[in-house]
Amino acid sequence: MFASIPSPSTNALHLGPLQLTFYGLAIAIGVTIAWRMTVRRMARRGADTEVIERMLIRAILLGFLGARAAYVSTHLSRFEDEPWKVIAIWEGGLALFGGLTVGTLVLVVLSRRWGVRLPDLLDAVAPAVPVAQAFGRWGNYFNQELFGTPTTLPWGLEISPGRRPAAYPDAETFHPTFLYESLWNLGLAAVILWLERRHPSLRGRLIGVYLIGYGTIRFLLELIRTDTTFRLLGLSRNGWVSIVVVIVGAGILLWRRAAADPDDRATESGELDPSPSDA
Repeated sequence: MFASIPSPSTNALHLGPLQLTFYGLAIAIGVTIAWRMTVRRMARRGADTEVIERMLIRAILLGFLGARAAYVSTHLSRFEDEPWKVIAIWEGGLALFGGLTVGTLVLVVLSRRWGVRLPDLLDAVAPAVPVAQAFGRWGNYFNQELFGTPTTLPWGLEISPGRRPAAYPDAETFHPTFLYESLWNLGLAAVILWLERRHPSLRGRLIGVYLIGYGTIRFLLELIRTDTTFRLLGLSRNGWVSIVVVIVGAGILLWRRAAADPDDRATESGELDPSPSDA
């Protein structure tokens, strides 16, 4: 058992005049894996992978813009003296819910325009998104940001004095919320894939499982994160958004369940042979 998780000594690699940040690298790895997962899963459903890739590149690029815009809009004071840093995403500062919202809207619009079945596409991304998040959260570790309250647990995260919250100047170790979320998201992706195999009738509704799963962990982590300055009734903005996300996920499961064909229910109960898995 180790005493704590040490802080990284650097958050970037310097290759001559170039600087490669671990924050950007973590996000790039996560997006690449999620991309490949989604394309492969859609190919197994008979989709045109070239069309899917065109949709994904637009959703990802606009999603990043949405994530950055959402972050900047809630941290305007940070950019008053250095407005050019609005584009400095390598220093951190992406609001995940903003990115997910914009990315989803892009997929909805393009699926109608290009004739792709939206339920299939959302099924394909349901396990891929949490995998991307699991890798991306490690960027917060290298930036020493978005950690939780002080803790003396053996897995407490060491934070350099200059990055500690003003409320806890003497605390040395904090809850590693990046690690909690990363592990949870990997588990969530595994659960979604398992449910897809075990309960074929969930096809078309897997995104609801993701929303409930991610909304739950995000709500819990928002209770201990120290980076939020705005709270309403004790909850941060993202805490309230998390509640809405869970409700939307539950609504998707219940609504599509009610609209499911009788044959789908029979498949889940074993009365019909399940369709081949495409996890």
